Amino acid sequence: MMAFTWTLILFFSVLLLTSIPLGFYIKKVMSDEATFLDKVIGKIENKLYQFFGKNHVTKEMSAKQYAKGVLGITLISFVFLFILLMTQGFLPGNPNHVPNMTFSLAFNTAASFVTNTNWQAYAGETQVSYLVQMIGLTVQNFVSAAVGISVLFALLRGFKRKNSLSVGNFWKDMTRVLLYVLLPLSIITTILLMSQGVVQNFLPNMEVNGLDEGVKQLIPFGPAASQIAIKQLGTNGGGFFGANSAHPFENPTLFSNFIENYAILIVPAALIMAFGFFMKDLKQGRTIMIVSVFILVLATVGIFLSEMQPIMSQHLMTAGNMEGKETRFGIIWSSLWASSTTAVSNGSVNAMMDSFTPLGGLIPMFLMQLGEIIFGGAGSGLYGMIVFVILTVFIAGLLVGRTPEYLRKKIEPFDMKMACIVILTPLAFVLLGAMSFIILGKPMESLTNSGAHGFSEILYAFTSLANNNGSAFAGLTADTTFLNIIGGSIMMITRFIPMFAVLFLAGNLANKNQTSVSSGTLSTTSPTFIMMLVIVIFVIGALSFFPSLALGPIAEFFVTK
Repeated sequence: MMAFTWTLILFFSVLLLTSIPLGFYIKKVMSDEATFLDKVIGKIENKLYQFFGKNHVTKEMSAKQYAKGVLGITLISFVFLFILLMTQGFLPGNPNHVPNMTFSLAFNTAASFVTNTNWQAYAGETQVSYLVQMIGLTVQNFVSAAVGISVLFALLRGFKRKNSLSVGNFWKDMTRVLLYVLLPLSIITTILLMSQGVVQNFLPNMEVNGLDEGVKQLIPFGPAASQIAIKQLGTNGGGFFGANSAHPFENPTLFSNFIENYAILIVPAALIMAFGFFMKDLKQGRTIMIVSVFILVLATVGIFLSEMQPIMSQHLMTAGNMEGKETRFGIIWSSLWASSTTAVSNGSVNAMMDSFTPLGGLIPMFLMQLGEIIFGGAGSGLYGMIVFVILTVFIAGLLVGRTPEYLRKKIEPFDMKMACIVILTPLAFVLLGAMSFIILGKPMESLTNSGAHGFSEILYAFTSLANNNGSAFAGLTADTTFLNIIGGSIMMITRFIPMFAVLFLAGNLANKNQTSVSSGTLSTTSPTFIMMLVIVIFVIGALSFFPSLALGPIAEFFVTK
């Protein structure tokens, strides 16, 4: 237990201390202020603006125009990636002679990567060419993360501006996020991963004789490190290899594991700090940081204690559940990764969560069901948390009989409608998706387990799809026509309907005047409000999903106890 405690202290100390300067830097980037990278990247930025037309990046956009920009880049990205996947067998950069994807798998994969979900119904080392990994999947890891961060700052401008019809310029926001934030961080992370032995080459896969006589073993290669860097930093999570970061070529050492786990959280944590700097109210950022760290640490402790429970193994009592975990990481680092990847909409894994104990698997599932707001996805997690803050302010206003206000803006009926769309859309499609698969998807043909654990595998899958996470319990066969189509559709719906609602919320807020702070203004930085925010988050998650969780991991816990 002492080792676990010191691991958490070390990890979160490094995370929080480095999030402060990075958050301040991101604030300067998104405020169009001078940075130390201007002399290098500024020239590239200006060349891009000249190529695409200066007017496109200097003209302010309304919320509707901003949403059209998001929709436009998404459609272009989806079509481009879909065509690449359907034709990869004919294209160069394919030393392993990977064939074209089927229509349903290409649809699902394209939808997955443009929505920042990275749900993988394929094995990267055998079903995707190097060319597609680089110019298709890796590029979308950058673009989808940049879109989420851009929409976040559109919302923040909505709070900051008054009597304004604009929320910024999408093309400029996305360009600056890509050039000044994601690209430099990815280069640094790639170099660190390569130093630990993560593969980065263009050699074809190699077949060697395995330890069992007559059995061949595949040794995969490829340009992995560069994709792994942005898969973590952009909260994407899609592995270069099928085993993701449990694969020794993706994550070979304890240091590479630390870097990858840290990379999952650093951009979301820095965005919380950037929120405080951008709004010139560090206490607001502190409130969200306290809530996020508290819930994430609580979840990590819960997973660790669940996995450390003595279990019966061949009639012997063993200390802890090591099934599905890599011995080089153990239960401590597997627990921290499991909570990090599901609190953030990352979805990468360094252990097989299908082998976790019932309660050890329930906690990551519940973290996703909270709406991926605990740190959350790049940009999307923070705007989701802000929506929960708005809901909490509204409830508090009802309790005390005052007009709810947040960041000096009155929260009115239209704002609450948009907030409800953001919160309820993923929630509804988790349950609707799981129900439709059970009724129409022939689930017993896709499951390796029956009973409560089989239901948990289905519920986890649709929780992951609807919250743009991408992780899965391994017992569910993902590559079926029904699951590819319905899963791809759910990923698109639950990514962009809430995102557009956030943009219209931003537009409505920007058009309002700011209110004056008085003695009657509800404090949104006090310990009481922090506690109330935590309660609202947990109550919504519990009320929405307790019945389904009772049929899955909770029932499994009592059956196997």
